[in-house]
Amino acid sequence: MRAWKLLGIAGLVGVAATGYVLARRRRSWRHYDADELRDRLRARLAEADGRAAA
Repeated sequence: MRAWKLLGIAGLVGVAATGYVLARRRRSWRHYDADELRDRLRARLAEADGRAAA
């Protein structure tokens, strides 16, 4: 019974940690407006396409 409690607590801690990481990521993306994000994503796509062709 005690093992199940520890497993449940570990699961909740994992979910909370994942939520924290995702929230931090979103905050960093909010500093850009839509046009800047679009330009950054297009640049990353072009870079990835260049690597795939090589």
